[in-house]
Amino acid sequence: MERKNTRQVSVGNVKIGGGADISVQSMLNIPSTDIEGSVRQSLELEKAGCDIIRLAIPNMDAVRLIPAIKKEVRTPLVADIHFDYRLALEAAAAGIDKIRINPGNIGDDSRVKQVADECRKRNIPIRIGVNSGSLEKHILEKYGRPTPQALCDSALYHASLLEKFDFDNIVLSMKSSNVEFMTKAYSLASEQCHYPLHVGVTEAGTERMGIIKSSVGIGSLLLRGIGDTIRVSLTDEPVKEVYAAKDILKSIGLNKDGIRFISCPTCGRTRIDLISIAKQAEDLLRDCKKNITVAIMGCAVNGPGEAREADIGIAGGTSSGLIFKKGEVIRKVPEDQLLEELLKEIEQM
Repeated sequence: MERKNTRQVSVGNVKIGGGADISVQSMLNIPSTDIEGSVRQSLELEKAGCDIIRLAIPNMDAVRLIPAIKKEVRTPLVADIHFDYRLALEAAAAGIDKIRINPGNIGDDSRVKQVADECRKRNIPIRIGVNSGSLEKHILEKYGRPTPQALCDSALYHASLLEKFDFDNIVLSMKSSNVEFMTKAYSLASEQCHYPLHVGVTEAGTERMGIIKSSVGIGSLLLRGIGDTIRVSLTDEPVKEVYAAKDILKSIGLNKDGIRFISCPTCGRTRIDLISIAKQAEDLLRDCKKNITVAIMGCAVNGPGEAREADIGIAGGTSSGLIFKKGEVIRKVPEDQLLEELLKEIEQM
């Protein structure tokens, strides 16, 4: 698919925009006072395939997290900062790879200039993140209420504060918990600027609804070529955000790193415990990096034939099943051996 051509920024060793692969982000949810726990969760996110990790820096003590985490992980880090420009300066000095801050909230021009100068000197990009609840008074007065254009205007207003000091190493985000709202805001920003866009639905909810809302919002934008880096926001473990984001990318062909699953919804013809087998297969192969399609099918009707494009798959029978490759049956095995035999075949591929 054709993607919007945006300016490219570097976050450590990860590129955002300018045709680079879409990167997956998540954020630590361990209290900033717990350095050991934050390091442990960062390692878990790195193992899950997170490309960029964000951490809250609410005070000066929290700056200690940056060197502690960077000592153990290679994944670039983003400091999430609000209001206090001194935290941005200290985070930059501590080796942070990117800063999330809104210039309009940190004080007068002298403070904005200090942050811009420090980040320019160290080649640290700044993400400007606005949402429906943080719009400036002059923008609210213009539109009367939060609107997609108001979100877009707010993001561009904050960018202009940095541009005054010749700083354009910027990423923009305009998140909302309303899917329609955020998609319109990002679409407007994509038309009005060339900054790379960090896309997500904020406060999306718990795992079930959060993934649904994020898939619709993020996915619809990506299919139109809008978006350079994404975060799925869940009221849950951050690792689940990473897996969900990677699954969204896989579903629309933007990530071929790992297994793509096809599985039928089951029906009255199914004679094996396909639901359990499919869930186990997905869990056991979650971290497999092989670029293959695996089919888990309920019967011969929608098995090898319907899933003939799959590299490997199983189709259920009566207390047994078939192993097939590219639509060709290679052998029949008992139900209790189906998953084991499938995994063996995948291991040899």
